[in-house]
Formats: sequence, C-alpha cells, structure tokens
Amino acid sequence: MTPAFKALAMRAAKAVGYDKTHITRTVAYGEVETFLADLPTGEMDALEIAAGWKWREIGWGSYTEMNWPDHDICEDVLDRQFDICIADNVWEHLLHPWRATQNVLTMLKPGGWFVNITPFMIRRHDIPNDCTRWTEQGMRHFLEDNGFDPASIATGSWGNRAAVKANLNRWARTGWKRRLTNERDFPVTVWAFAQKLRDPA
Repeated sequence: MTPAFKALAMRAAKAVGYDKTHITRTVAYGEVETFLADLPTGEMDALEIAAGWKWREIGWGSYTEMNWPDHDICEDVLDRQFDICIADNVWEHLLHPWRATQNVLTMLKPGGWFVNITPFMIRRHDIPNDCTRWTEQGMRHFLEDNGFDPASIATGSWGNRAAVKANLNRWARTGWKRRLTNERDFPVTVWAFAQKLRDPA
C-alpha cells in the first residue's frame, strides 16, 4: 500500500467516524499537530527520517525524506540543514540512537526543532531491529545529553492498561470515538520536542 493510498484510506475511514490510526499514535499525533500549528510550517524546510504517510502533507516550504536503507541516520548526514526534523516511531529501531541524534543536530539549522515520537509499553517489533525504549524523563535527559537546549525540551506520554492489553496480540486501532483516558503509569507512547541552540557558542 502506497503512502498516498494509505492516507486516503485513513481519511475515508475518519469521514465515517472510524479512526484507523494505531491507538498508540492518536494522542501523540494530536500533540504534534498542535505543536506544528504554532510554527510557520509553510516557510520551513522539513526533514523526515524514515518517512511514513502522516507528515508530508502539512504544507512545508520544502519536504525531504531520509529513508533506510538508502540512508542510515546512524551513519549518514545530508549536505544541507533544515528547520525541523521529524522521527515518527523510528528511534526505537536504531542500533546507535545517540549517533543518529548527533546527526540530526548537525542537519538542523540553529533554532531548528527535532520532533521525536517513540513507543514505550508496546511489544517488540523488529523492523529490522528493535532496541530501545524511553520514558519521558529518559528522553528529556537523552536529548539534553545530545546537546539540545534543555530549556526547550518538552515531552509528553499517553497510554492506559486497556491500550497495553489491546496491543498484546494485534496492532489495535483507535476505532469508533474511543475515550482516550491517560494513565501515566502505563504509557504506550512518548513524544518530545527539542530545539537546537541558536548560538552553540
């Protein structure tokens, strides 16, 4: 299924009240959409690591994909800089997430943003690897240790026992107007926004 067809199917399902979004992503996607609404996205150069169907249609100034296996974010750096870099459920798969985050920092313009969504209480899924999980606290410290502005880092998480259970045997969808109660002790997803220092010196 192509990303364009998948996006069309998602919109058609939502039009009749059924949300096909993976339940672990719905709240995180809403938070990222709210964050992006406050940015001048139409003027921004965007980079998406391992691009999916969701973020390319925002209406960026420019949009670039950096997809594996043509590019390995743990090893490769593109020869330009961007205003924003988005990683949507990618960092858990990386063998060298610290190295990848350093590469993102290199590719961001001063003041540029890194948007990172990762799972937490979710089963292992090798695509082709599955290596790491972060809590909100862990992600904040990870991004700060990588050189992002500590004052800019904002994290969030969502999940509940029902969502954890729903994903034990299948990839559950949000479905029909489901209540998305948050139980902080059972996060299935974590997201973070972090800004590169405007003046590294």
